[in-house]
Amino acid sequence: MACRISELVLSCRDPELLARFWCEVLDFVVLDREEDGSLEIGPRDGFGGPQPTIILSRNDDPVVGRSRLHIDVNATDRDQDAELERLLALGARRADIGQTCEEPWHVLADPEGNEFCLLRARLDPL
Repeated sequence: MACRISELVLSCRDPELLARFWCEVLDFVVLDREEDGSLEIGPRDGFGGPQPTIILSRNDDPVVGRSRLHIDVNATDRDQDAELERLLALGARRADIGQTCEEPWHVLADPEGNEFCLLRARLDPL
């Protein structure tokens, strides 16, 4: 028996802002709200399916350095260029982490500066 990822936890200053952003990016919905302001977002069919949920945990501590973990996303219904334009319109911004611009992916940051990559391959929707 092996494990699988069921949830990703992302500390953030504004869980509502990031929930709106990531729900649009991933076609997720808010699944749960905690009294401390934390939110759980995930696929419309909820927790436990093939995709992990994301816990947006409120944390006002300053961010120190780059995160050692980031999210990679793939478009499901358009090519990479069209998806890049959609993500930028949603509030993502380009991030420079020393890439050469020859990579087949784009490095972006969400509204709080968390880096993620848009990969070239298009995946089938679940």
